[in-house]
Amino acid sequence: MDFLDLKDISERYLELVNPSTPEKVVTAGRIAGMKPGGRVIDFGSGFGEALALWAEHFGIAGVGIDIRPKACERARKKMAERGLAERVQIICGNAAEYAFEPHTFDVAACIGATFIWRGGFHEALGRMKEAIHPAGRLVVGEPYWRKSSVPPDYSRGEMAVRAEAELLGIARENGFDFEYVVRASQDDWDRYESENWRGLLQWLEENPGHPDRDEVIKHLRHSQNEYTRFGREYFGWAMYVLRLNT
Repeated sequence: MDFLDLKDISERYLELVNPSTPEKVVTAGRIAGMKPGGRVIDFGSGFGEALALWAEHFGIAGVGIDIRPKACERARKKMAERGLAERVQIICGNAAEYAFEPHTFDVAACIGATFIWRGGFHEALGRMKEAIHPAGRLVVGEPYWRKSSVPPDYSRGEMAVRAEAELLGIARENGFDFEYVVRASQDDWDRYESENWRGLLQWLEENPGHPDRDEVIKHLRHSQNEYTRFGREYFGWAMYVLRLNT
């Protein structure tokens, strides 16, 4: 069972697959200047909840790309049920390789998925920059280290994570300024992690004889151990609204 299969199991109770809230996602959309008729592209769109919220609150049209077939299926069903299917398109595929028409979007988003590019946050900003017009914005959800003294046993397993000051420097290198920060609270983190654990435990209850049961148990316990020992203290997450330098 690979990592994406495990995420399909653990995220059954989640709509936003990051430590955030609908209210915070809407705030990021407002700061990014979303409005009726605006065009938004979301790289790694998950279950499409951010696009759905932005379409409902601001009247945008959008396209979301995600590699997981189950996530795409769930996102398309959501758009249909909420009357958004004509305005929000869900494409199943590798978002890092998606061919878009350059400089035609008002907002490019990647909320918690910059890892889809080999160069992580740096490459993500460069690629997303190609999608927006000169007055456009980026909305990027990204983890960061809350403290400088992260235990090596933990930091070695999270090599892509940076200090927030480094993220700011990378944004400036790519021609952007931070316009706004919408930060995850500790409650957001606890809820996100707990919902993942609940999804895994529910699957284990429903699948007592599954051949991958031991692997799911191992994933659950590793997740819980890592969060309670390290993640809750050292790991931060925020949505950054970026605008081009003037």
